[in-house]
Amino acid sequence: MSSCCEPPEQAEQADHCGGGSAKKSRPDALLWSTLTLVAIGYGLDLFAADSIQHWLSLASLAEAIRSLMDSMWIGLALGMFFVGVLGRVPREFVTSLLGKGDSFLGIVRATFAGVLLDLCSHGILLVAMRLYQRGASLGQVMAFLIASPWNSLSLTVILIALIGWQWTLLFILCSMIIGVASGLVFNWLEARGTLPGNPNTIELQGFNFWQQARVDFQAANFSMNWWSAMIAEGVKDSRMIVRWLLLGVLLASAIRTFVPIDSFQTYFGATLAGLGMTLIIATILEICSEGSTPIAADLVTRAAAPGNGFAFLMTGVSTDYTEIMSLRETTGSWKIALFLPLVTVPQVIVFSLIMNIAGT
Repeated sequence: MSSCCEPPEQAEQADHCGGGSAKKSRPDALLWSTLTLVAIGYGLDLFAADSIQHWLSLASLAEAIRSLMDSMWIGLALGMFFVGVLGRVPREFVTSLLGKGDSFLGIVRATFAGVLLDLCSHGILLVAMRLYQRGASLGQVMAFLIASPWNSLSLTVILIALIGWQWTLLFILCSMIIGVASGLVFNWLEARGTLPGNPNTIELQGFNFWQQARVDFQAANFSMNWWSAMIAEGVKDSRMIVRWLLLGVLLASAIRTFVPIDSFQTYFGATLAGLGMTLIIATILEICSEGSTPIAADLVTRAAAPGNGFAFLMTGVSTDYTEIMSLRETTGSWKIALFLPLVTVPQVIVFSLIMNIAGT
């Protein structure tokens, strides 16, 4: 078994990229085009904001790009770091920590891991895809991804300040229930052959986590080269996710520029139509969890629609194209990616309707 302080094996490096070929690929047009546009927008607002004020739309667009990037870069950087760390952790350790992927306890462990990990939705997505590559079951990956994005400690504190601890705790509890239920459903779909299983999954036989961890840690050589290589691998293996995040920043910035925030407060009340509009906008609006939290709070307090606020937070994961495309590229299956909204959205709607009724 490879030590956690050793570079990943070449056979796994292709696996990190979602099963891609180890051959040198052509430049990623989507990555470099979105990166260029985001960099231009950010640079315009940072260095030439006064000069472009007479172009109101361009100024607003550049300001939105900079605002989104400022809010998400820490979570994104931490996500890349954890991707690099997980790349150095043998699959046996991941499997041992999460438990059996086809068990109820394994799903619960993955759900709690997602809730406790203090990262934004973009950082969580990077880590979730890495967990799949390290052998977590499909159900565990979904439970981790669904329960986690806005449940970080920092955002929980912010949400309590905005909407109160009662609604915040209810939101957390309901998101965990949906995470566990969805994980169990995905495991069931995998078991009956509807969805393909994770080819990276391994069976542990006689593996002692703490004993092996002690041996690997004592043999570790945490040199500067080790750290730099690990960070470089994290950045490299995050590219397929980052390109979709950057595209999301451009789309969200355009919506912020041309769709006023007042629309959320006027047309998204505690009605079935208001909930439907919330689901549509949350699907279109690719936004970091830091950005979605204030909007969700407005839906709770100003629109008097707590269920819509919950739906806005949850739908950002359930129907977000970044998650769907990332799942497609990591698992190699469109079916897995499209089952994410099919399994989760009905649950979100039920909980949201109940919250709206209770809040009126």
